[in-house]
Amino acid sequence: MYPHPSADVQQARDAVAARLRELRLDAGLSGRELAARCGWSESKSSRIENARTLPSDADLRAWCAACHADDQSADLVAAHRQSAEAYVRWRRLQRTGLRRLQESGATLYERTAHFRVYCSDVMPGFLQTPEYATALLASIAAFRGTPDDVQEAAAARVRRNRVVRDGKHRFSILLEEAVLRHRIGGPHTMAAQLDHLRDATTFTHVALGVIPFSAERTVWPLPTFTIFDAARVHADSLDAAVTLVQPSQVELYSRAFDGLARDAVRGGAARLLISDAAESIAGHRPPDRT
Repeated sequence: MYPHPSADVQQARDAVAARLRELRLDAGLSGRELAARCGWSESKSSRIENARTLPSDADLRAWCAACHADDQSADLVAAHRQSAEAYVRWRRLQRTGLRRLQESGATLYERTAHFRVYCSDVMPGFLQTPEYATALLASIAAFRGTPDDVQEAAAARVRRNRVVRDGKHRFSILLEEAVLRHRIGGPHTMAAQLDHLRDATTFTHVALGVIPFSAERTVWPLPTFTIFDAARVHADSLDAAVTLVQPSQVELYSRAFDGLARDAVRGGAARLLISDAAESIAGHRPPDRT
């Protein structure tokens, strides 16, 4: 099999093959011995181990069983399935503009029952006002030089975010206090966004927490990420959108989220932080709605 044309995909496949080789060596097996245990030809084992043949899920489970490493099979199967999308370049995602990127996640959003969202830089997309979303997407489009479909992209984001209000989904959202202070758009845009965020603290299906600057941290600030049920994580960086589906990866981010949640304040204390940010940005303190 020729190397995959995407270097990132090939790298992910090489990583799976390397893990398989480590399992074989840790078990003290030769390639011939492993093949015999699996009922394969020795050449098949070699091709899989050298990333020249893509293994099936059954092949991966058989390899782990032969090495007495059944506890590794779930992660390896997930890593293998992930390899085609493990590291998707933002430029490739956005080459036709931002609208299609917003629309692409609609199905995933609809089928997710519980969202766990941590934001350290900007407001969570679920709770963005149309004006805030437009200002943010405009800055992204300008920075990346993508086609100018900002208005359509913002409208698509708002449509996608109907999942927040339909009552069919639960949201656990954590924000760093810095998110309240970063100015996206003008003062009016930020004031309206912060007012909307205050309202969201009263939504019955949204648990919103803010991690204050003054909190004694148990988990350090991390890049923004979203956990979809207990099945996958989206962790975005400047140059890539990373999708993580291995059970150990999801569990790691779940533990991080739980640790961050312990540092957050909620209810009236969270609303006070939002009000303080609104006062500093817009020169007023919204009326207390507790």
